[in-house]
Amino acid sequence: MPSFYEFFAGGGMVRAGLGEGWTCLFANDFDARKGRAYEANWGVGGELTVGDIRALDAAALPGEPDLVWGSFPCQDLSLAGTGAGLGGERSGTFHAFMGLVRGLAGQGRAPRLVAIENVCGTLTSHGGRDFEAICAAFAQAGYRYGPLVVNAELFVPQSRPRLFVIGVRDGAEIAPGLLCREPAGPFHGRAVRRAAAALPEPGRERLLWWNLPPPPPRAATFADLVEEAPDGVRWHDPAETGRLLGLMSPVNAAKVEAARRAGRRMVGGVYRRTRVEAGAKVQRAEVRFDDLAGCLRTPAGGSSRQIILVVDGRRVRSRLLSPRETARLMGLPDDFVLPPNSSDAYHLTGDGVAAPVVRHLARRLFEPLIAAPASRRRAA
Repeated sequence: MPSFYEFFAGGGMVRAGLGEGWTCLFANDFDARKGRAYEANWGVGGELTVGDIRALDAAALPGEPDLVWGSFPCQDLSLAGTGAGLGGERSGTFHAFMGLVRGLAGQGRAPRLVAIENVCGTLTSHGGRDFEAICAAFAQAGYRYGPLVVNAELFVPQSRPRLFVIGVRDGAEIAPGLLCREPAGPFHGRAVRRAAAALPEPGRERLLWWNLPPPPPRAATFADLVEEAPDGVRWHDPAETGRLLGLMSPVNAAKVEAARRAGRRMVGGVYRRTRVEAGAKVQRAEVRFDDLAGCLRTPAGGSSRQIILVVDGRRVRSRLLSPRETARLMGLPDDFVLPPNSSDAYHLTGDGVAAPVVRHLARRLFEPLIAAPASRRRAA
């Protein structure tokens, strides 16, 4: 049975995605509230350590993991963040993560695979220098690496594109079918190709193009996940819904009118935005009716909390997305235990990794790579 470490673990969504066929040897998160959610779902077997990753020592980590996963914080890399990049206080914890990987290698316990996940802005942060630094860190630790951008909308009704960089230890054999000779869609898009082409020659020499097949077509829509009687949120009264509709531009108001004429129940996701119109800042409500929720975020402010608009003929209702609905949008089962505080639940899911994406990566890449012999190095 393959084993793993999960850093920046949150509620253990990577663990949920890997499934029961994997053994968690160690998990870590800085947030005690997320730690309580982790233990509520996965028990108190001792694998979780709550605390700063920078205080950890590789020598104290147990066993020999096959996979080390790190979904390090995105705040300094996202378009909405500070722009500090890998030099920032939060996203800079990537360096501590890779330091632990190097520490394991120094003790003869280098994992076969190292995987990181973050926002797509990582590819362009600081003119591509942060992505270059990530690749250099993989190389320094003794890994070849391949970037992928996977949108969770292929698996769940949520638009959530994320960058994954998957590294394989030098000397590990890679079956020919797991690699492409050159970038290919849908996971090697223009941004990935551009970032890879900008790497210095030593970085490009260690680059891999993973052959990740797309999943079967997704069946579920956003409307399928919406609760009629949700816990933790309430339906807005007609006046509140009216005020929300009043914030819409003519373009977005036309979307609502089209939904009224659709002849079926329509569910849209709404975000409040500040736009500049005629030289003045104006608050707007913007809606999408494409059977997808917008990307979940942490509840840093009122505008980041997604509203749903349910249109059924002339009847229009609105409310905040419920905590359980956010968990469903991350591919988590309804028995996944969420924090009792709604804000904590939103933070947990908004910071997480869509579990079905992890399962797909595990089935199509991780498990075949771990099953292969480790003694020979195969040229890409």
